[in-house]
This record gives sequence, C-alpha cells and structure tokens, in this order.
Amino acid sequence: MPATKYTLSPDRNKLFEEMERQFESKDIQYFKNLLTHQDSVVRTRAICILAEIAGESAIEPISNVLKLDKNDLVRHEAAFSLGQLGLNSGIPALAEAVKKDSSFFVRHEAAVALGVIGSEDARETLNQALNDESEEVRDSAVVALANLDYIKAVNRINDFTRMTGG
Repeated sequence: MPATKYTLSPDRNKLFEEMERQFESKDIQYFKNLLTHQDSVVRTRAICILAEIAGESAIEPISNVLKLDKNDLVRHEAAFSLGQLGLNSGIPALAEAVKKDSSFFVRHEAAVALGVIGSEDARETLNQALNDESEEVRDSAVVALANLDYIKAVNRINDFTRMTGG
C-alpha cells in the first residue's frame, strides 16, 4: 500500500483562520456550508465545530454527512460527533451506518456512538452488530451493549456513562 502524502497547504491555513473567526462568532450556517467542501480535512473539522456550536440543530446535517460523504474518515467523524452530542435524534443515522456503511471503520464508530448516547432504542441494532463480519465492529457492539446494561442497572445517564471508550 502506498504511503499517504501530506503537503503543507497555505490555502487551507487561511481557511482555518477564517473558520476560527467564524467559530468565535458561532456562525452555524458557515459550518453547515463547509460540510460539502472539497477538502476532507476541512469537512472533518467542520463536523466537530458544528457539533460543538449547534447542538440539536447539528443532528440533521451531520447525519447527512454520515450517510452521503465518500470519505471514510469524514463519515467516522460524523458518527463520533453524533455520539458526543448524546441526543436520541442521532440514533436513526447511527443505526443505519452500523447496518449499512461499507467501511468497518465507520460501522465501529457508529456502534460506539450508539453506546455513548445510551438509549435502549439502540439495543436491537447493537445486537445485530454482534454478527458483523468485522471483529472491530463486533467488539464495539459489546462495549456499547455493556454501557446500555450499566445505564439500565443504575437508571441514569451522566458524564461517566458517556465515556465508553472504543
């Protein structure tokens, strides 16, 4: 497999400077627009920022990235961010990714994210993921299910239950 080449990008750095200004002003629409930028590094960063500043209104655009972006790492970051948001409204997109994404990398992160959210609504999907072709996805489903079991036993979701690992 050939090595990935990295080249310093002054244009990207200029864009990052603008992104930082827009982050400080919490310009949600600006970051939604960047979710389709040609540069996957920019898209990845925009997902994280959007989740941070937009809360619930980030669910739909990040879910669309999870479903439609061609880059595995970008979709992985979308799954991670949906988990970090911790909102049940992110479950449908994550469940679909666990079941259908072509990348085990994305399926793994979507399974972990379902565990982080901590809703029983994810249990069926996670049980199905125990049969995934990828050991990493199966292991991630175990981690997520263990968290659901703990949440059920103690009847609470808090900062501790959101730190599942994976």
